[in-house]
Amino acid sequence: MTSFKDHWDLEMALQVMQHQTVDSKTWADAVKWLLLYGPPAIKEMISQASSMATENFFPELTPIGYNDEGEPLYDIQALAKSLGISEEEAMEKIAELEKKYGIKNIFGEGQAHKIH
Repeated sequence: MTSFKDHWDLEMALQVMQHQTVDSKTWADAVKWLLLYGPPAIKEMISQASSMATENFFPELTPIGYNDEGEPLYDIQALAKSLGISEEEAMEKIAELEKKYGIKNIFGEGQAHKIH
């Protein structure tokens, strides 16, 4: 079975993102691949767009800190409430993503840069 990382390459992911009639799942997979494995400049653009979308669609959700890469960190209770799910379900989904893609998404008190 081909891993997610090997299923895509940069050219393919960019073509999918620009395609007018691609289905939403394929488009989301291309964005996910670019966020995980794309060049830093593209990751930054997608992260900025994601932050803008979060601000527009979840105005009640504000970062409580940032990780070492400057990505915003959110309180799990506030995140779950905004998504209309339980805190436990939110933690399960995040843990599943961490395991699947090997990307750390859950940070403890001493692992985040707080906003003062």
